[in-house]
Amino acid sequence: MHIVRYTTGDGGPPRVGLAQRLPGEVRELDGFATVGELLRLRLPEIQERCASAAGPAAGTVRLLPPVDGRMEVWAAGVTYRRSREARVAESERAASVYELVYDADRPELFFKSAAWRVTGDGGQVSVRADSSVNVPEPELALVLNRHGEIVGYTVCNDMSSRSIEGENPLYLPQAKIYLGACAVGPAIRPAWEVPDPYALEITLTIRREGGVVWDGRSATSELHRKLDELAGYLFREDVFPDGAVLATGTSLVPELPFTLLPGDEITIAIGEVGTLVSTVVRGKAGMGPLAADL
Repeated sequence: MHIVRYTTGDGGPPRVGLAQRLPGEVRELDGFATVGELLRLRLPEIQERCASAAGPAAGTVRLLPPVDGRMEVWAAGVTYRRSREARVAESERAASVYELVYDADRPELFFKSAAWRVTGDGGQVSVRADSSVNVPEPELALVLNRHGEIVGYTVCNDMSSRSIEGENPLYLPQAKIYLGACAVGPAIRPAWEVPDPYALEITLTIRREGGVVWDGRSATSELHRKLDELAGYLFREDVFPDGAVLATGTSLVPELPFTLLPGDEITIAIGEVGTLVSTVVRGKAGMGPLAADL
């Protein structure tokens, strides 16, 4: 089962529904106009509403990013050994910062995107026009309700400028937060349907002009921190009335000096969760039509 956010060909507003598989028939989840409304409930209530859903079939649909309204996307950093190594390699002056945070009690958490700026499966992501080295970061993302409970999982592409962050760690917001820097989707896989979130395969494939220029695979078994721990720190001194998405860090980073180019296709697949495909454009000018659509 997947919880989806979608539109139909009738021109109506986005809706929330359920699909037994993707692609497949979508049925409307009655009583919820937004994903945020669903995430106001406790986990047992969400599970019950999904189990008893009997809304009408939606017909032909277009899936949208499973974030909306007041939802936010946050991210965790340096949660895999590969991420630590990549951060150290790219940093010119402060490699020790990343060494220290890997083993620290407190994880690195940072704001990634407001809901309206997120793109979904089949959409675009951007590389900054003022950055020379840019990469995707494939991540398992937690979907958290307003109570901080893990309701489900989705796929996140945490686009990053390695050249900007490598120049100075204080530039991380500019390296990570900009129009086209965050893709999430294609849907939410309920937590109660994933027996072991620490046993999921993650693959990243980058295609250019019809050929594969980079690919790799890893697994969530390599995660250095516990998912509940990351969620707990996010909610420790903040509130998310309509829930939040928390990307849990990456274990797949293309080696320097690899960089994405406009036209590249990024495919991120996480076992039992889904596959997220994005096309690369350059700068906010390249995101123009989509920015207007947002």
